[in-house]
Amino acid sequence: MNLRSLAKETAIYGLSSIIGRFLNYLLVPLYTAKIAAASGGYGVITNVYAYTALLLVILTYGMETTFFRYANKEGHDPKRVYSTTLISVGCSSLLFILIILTFIHPITCAMGYADHPAYIAAMAVTVALDAFQCIPFAYLRYQKKALRFASLKLLFILLNIALNLIYFLSPHPNGVDAGYVFYINLLCTAFITLLFLPELRGFRYVFDRSLWRQMLAYAWPILLLGIAGILNQTADKILYPFLDQSPEAHARLGIYGAASKIAMIMAMITQAFRYAYEPFVFSKARDRDSRQTYARAMKFFIIFTLLAFLAVVAYIDILKYIIGRDYWTGLRVVPIVMTAEILMGIYFNLSFWYKLSDQTYWGAIFSAAGCLVLILGNILFVPRYGYIACAWSGVAGYATATLLSYFIGQQRYPILYPLRSIFGYIVLAAVFFTLMQLLKPVLAPRSPLLPLAFNTLLILLFIAHIAYHDLRPLRRA
Repeated sequence: MNLRSLAKETAIYGLSSIIGRFLNYLLVPLYTAKIAAASGGYGVITNVYAYTALLLVILTYGMETTFFRYANKEGHDPKRVYSTTLISVGCSSLLFILIILTFIHPITCAMGYADHPAYIAAMAVTVALDAFQCIPFAYLRYQKKALRFASLKLLFILLNIALNLIYFLSPHPNGVDAGYVFYINLLCTAFITLLFLPELRGFRYVFDRSLWRQMLAYAWPILLLGIAGILNQTADKILYPFLDQSPEAHARLGIYGAASKIAMIMAMITQAFRYAYEPFVFSKARDRDSRQTYARAMKFFIIFTLLAFLAVVAYIDILKYIIGRDYWTGLRVVPIVMTAEILMGIYFNLSFWYKLSDQTYWGAIFSAAGCLVLILGNILFVPRYGYIACAWSGVAGYATATLLSYFIGQQRYPILYPLRSIFGYIVLAAVFFTLMQLLKPVLAPRSPLLPLAFNTLLILLFIAHIAYHDLRPLRRA
């Protein structure tokens, strides 16, 4: 598998991810139009989904990456690895459902949703099913069945959108109930789980205890890494209702969550790249030029995320219509959240040195350090500065993890990244971003189209720079 093959699979995974996220964006204007910011309903959705993201990492406990590692290891039967992983994650997910449903009332009281236990019960079952689905999805990636992977992802999204449209566009004399977002999610997740029957049969189920213990030993640092990593994304949304003691806490969280959706173009790119890059790295590990390939992949990842960053900033006056008008006060966080997402993607690219050398505990250390910075930033500054502190704390947390991983990785698994070229792109993007911000108040009073025209010119110049300095030499090679 070479870079062209990686690019092809990234395109397929990216198609499902980007189109899927785009279609999900259709729900954001729907929610923000039907759920007033002042009601705090969208804040509840933001808060509960932050919990589920954390729980998904805990319930998969690193077995997705561990499956790739052991399925590609010499002397291991991929079917046996797959069977052991399925049984492990399936049993732990079932146990989680039983625990949550048994103690639903004290759990909902602690979360602040004592009046809505059904919300939490629905999302608990959903996240357990999602955790189980991660393993068949990983198996599809291992088999390089990108089209089936993408079709199942898109089917879930389309079904979810259709049911949301039916509910939120129907007349509701007493207003909409934000909890139906969770009920619809549960229904769609259960349906997709049934469609995995072809991946759940056709082989003999075997639980290899010896193999399982080896996998857990490899996976537990990845679990810690995952917990710290997802807390970097969700801790602010989990902590915010506890740190902002005002009655408007959920309303402000909803504004922050809605505005952050615009910045999720970075998450789309990072996720699409991750789906293709993870199996690519492990299969490439034995090649002599593997480190050179990793370095080039890092450079192109940074280039195209910077391009996406500039594109979102350039057309923010158009993209802001994704969310309702009473959520526009949160738009100032968009560039900050995108910066954090870029750093997260770089950190993901850097993470493979300790995965390939079976030193995954380093990932737990780096992510924990970044998470600590993020949480401290939230605790210290959110009470004074509000959700803007959430955004900047995310940047600080990912920057900490990224720098630690880079400097220690260069000592233990050195890769010659083209730092001079990468830094040149970062400086160019920073200059263009600054020009967009400075000239907007000068050009906008003359015509609202002038800032868009100027920003488009800068985007074209950035693309021309990429084409001349990096794509042309690549075609010659």
